[in-house]
Amino acid sequence: MRISSIGYVGVSFFFVLSGFILVYTYAGRDTSPKEFWRARVARIYPAYLFSLLVTAPFFIYGSLFLKVPLFEWASAHFKLVLVLVPLLLQAWMPLAALAWNAVAWSLSDEAVFYIGFPFLLKRILRLGAGGLALVAAGCWILSVGITSLYTLANPDRLQVMDADVVNAFWLNTVKFHPLVRLPEFLLGMACGAIFLKSKQDRRLALPLVLGGIAMCGAVAANAERLPYPVLHTSLLAPAFAAIIYGFALAPRWASVLSFRPCEFLGDASYSLYLLHSMMVWPFFYTQFNEPRHRTYGGIFAYLLLAVSVSGLVYRFIEEPARRKLRGKKKESALPTLSERPKQDAWA
Repeated sequence: MRISSIGYVGVSFFFVLSGFILVYTYAGRDTSPKEFWRARVARIYPAYLFSLLVTAPFFIYGSLFLKVPLFEWASAHFKLVLVLVPLLLQAWMPLAALAWNAVAWSLSDEAVFYIGFPFLLKRILRLGAGGLALVAAGCWILSVGITSLYTLANPDRLQVMDADVVNAFWLNTVKFHPLVRLPEFLLGMACGAIFLKSKQDRRLALPLVLGGIAMCGAVAANAERLPYPVLHTSLLAPAFAAIIYGFALAPRWASVLSFRPCEFLGDASYSLYLLHSMMVWPFFYTQFNEPRHRTYGGIFAYLLLAVSVSGLVYRFIEEPARRKLRGKKKESALPTLSERPKQDAWA
């Protein structure tokens, strides 16, 4: 089983990382909910809106003229989709989650997480390390329990549960609904708070990162034997939390990530995520998802084009719009250990 065949688990990594970084960044700061929400809108919406404009022709054409499962619901509810997606509400209606720009459903979930974060942060930071560990474990058990229950009950009466099923109401619910994916974000928040409340021992970094990678490798190797809904939603969340925690310890061997080219690629990764599937992908894949170019040269050309376009969008659209909306200089998403909030400021 190739790692690329379960690439969808990367969204779980994104949710855990988001919760971790937001706690790491905002703990100890006197930031009002209004200021936080403004910063989040400035962070995600300009590139999101641009992705909708770019993918609109393909979405409109597919909804009106292509008789394929991916566009079936959008075709029948076209006007509703035009309202839900720009307002980041598509994931609340499971069959609309993949409409317009399919990967953008995760931003619909993140919008919910952002709304609740200022209030959740106060409660998370009141807990001790033991309570936070229980929260993290409980969130993972709850999430795996929901997807396991779906797998056993099979309310959609599916013969096969896999990524090709796009119009099953309850499967889409456990995959995309914000309240089902909230535990992964809370797990990340709990781990971020544990990090800030704990002694920073860089010797733990390598075991945590390698352990997390080993867990990911073991799951990938056995992915065909695992229930698809469980694998899709949060099964690997603890492994991702371990990797994130390890890198947050800032070991010397991870200093390569602070090089300017790596930082730029990280900055542009959000635009890459939003744009890769509908804007760049059709140049290299057929409508049946078969690669047009099977050579390493073709793969390299795709990666080069995708990264180049994303870098340009970040440099000339995403970042200028963010600065204008925030009205101040961009702050680092992940401060160094010396810059993070003092523990006694809030613990």
